[in-house]
Amino acid sequence: MSTLPGLLPELDVVRKDFPILERTLADGLPLVYLDSANTSQKPQVVIDTMVDHLERHNANVARAMHQLGAESSEAFEGARDITAAFINAPSRDEVIFTKNASEALNLVANTLAWARGPLQVGAGDEVVITEMEHHSNIVPWQLLTERTGATLRWFGLTDDGLLDLSTIDSLINERTKVVALTWVSNMLGTVNPVAEIARRAHEVGAIVVVDASQAAPQLPVDVAAVGADFLAFTGHKVVGPTGIGVLWGRRELLEQLPPFLGGGEMIETVRMERSTYAGIPHKFEAGTPPIVEAVGLGAALTYLSHIGMEAIHAHEQAITAYALDGLQTVPGLSVLGPLSATERGGAIAFELEGVHPHDVAQVLDSRGVAVRAGHHCARPAHQRFGVQSSTRMSSYLYTTPAEIDALVEALEYTRSYFKLV
Repeated sequence: MSTLPGLLPELDVVRKDFPILERTLADGLPLVYLDSANTSQKPQVVIDTMVDHLERHNANVARAMHQLGAESSEAFEGARDITAAFINAPSRDEVIFTKNASEALNLVANTLAWARGPLQVGAGDEVVITEMEHHSNIVPWQLLTERTGATLRWFGLTDDGLLDLSTIDSLINERTKVVALTWVSNMLGTVNPVAEIARRAHEVGAIVVVDASQAAPQLPVDVAAVGADFLAFTGHKVVGPTGIGVLWGRRELLEQLPPFLGGGEMIETVRMERSTYAGIPHKFEAGTPPIVEAVGLGAALTYLSHIGMEAIHAHEQAITAYALDGLQTVPGLSVLGPLSATERGGAIAFELEGVHPHDVAQVLDSRGVAVRAGHHCARPAHQRFGVQSSTRMSSYLYTTPAEIDALVEALEYTRSYFKLV
């Protein structure tokens, strides 16, 4: 492996943990996987843990009064403990399992509309988001404001892909009820000053909701230090399975919010006239939960913790810097977002002049390089920069400099394929 400063010292060992990275594609090409912001690959320990649970411990949780039920419940609740430790949550009961980050964000938006008392969002209130949000952190707030008569406002973007904070004092004001923003943009890669914005929001009594879907895989997460009141992320981007997401919320807020979904296990008592509800977190986990997915998530977060999130962050910054340098050698290629690795995460969206992003992705795929093309569920950010879509490469803890070299070489081939040279 390269001696590029900042890389994981045992990168070759880490790569062997991920069986899919040994794949060859059509024509015997080795897989160069650069789509981890879309979904990360899974280490063998996560796969084995989930298979073992299904083979040896499979049962429903909090219901079955037998040995398998006890084992399954212990594994499921153990994953909650691991998740709480991973984000430095004050209490395990503040960790709610959802099916993804989208459901977690919708849970917050809907229950704030249904709440009674000081948390309720209504006419005259304002909700503030940003122009770089994933659709999962735009649409729920649009629905909330449309249904309640509140007003939706947002931070704009500077030309270099940063949040325009010049209007923060007027944008976040005494009418602001909620500030919801991404920690790391999935399109621009921008790492936002979440703690600074949270301080301003709390000065006016607003609630801060952080979408950490792109942050949790590559940054150390401390919910207290970041100033969040709610924080969401998804399992499949942190080397865990799909079908599992996490919502963390401050206990005093979660206890005030009404349930999101009704059904089994979220209740205390049920009568025909009315029901009463369980305490947190179970109040927000109606029905049979994603059991084996939660167990897999626990294994994934344990794996990342063993490597160390500081080390993973350093690796991502080193690879991102190397990729930015390499991409800028390709004629006609322009990067969207910050050009400094210190200001961004591992997702890099770009345009190749004269070639549609979907065509770029197809040609790269023919060379074994897997990237994403489209609007990446971030249409407003694309519109801000006057582009319909982009190609996006995204690295992770298993990405090597050689894979970035393969990307740059494949982009050069793309230019020749479309006769741009």
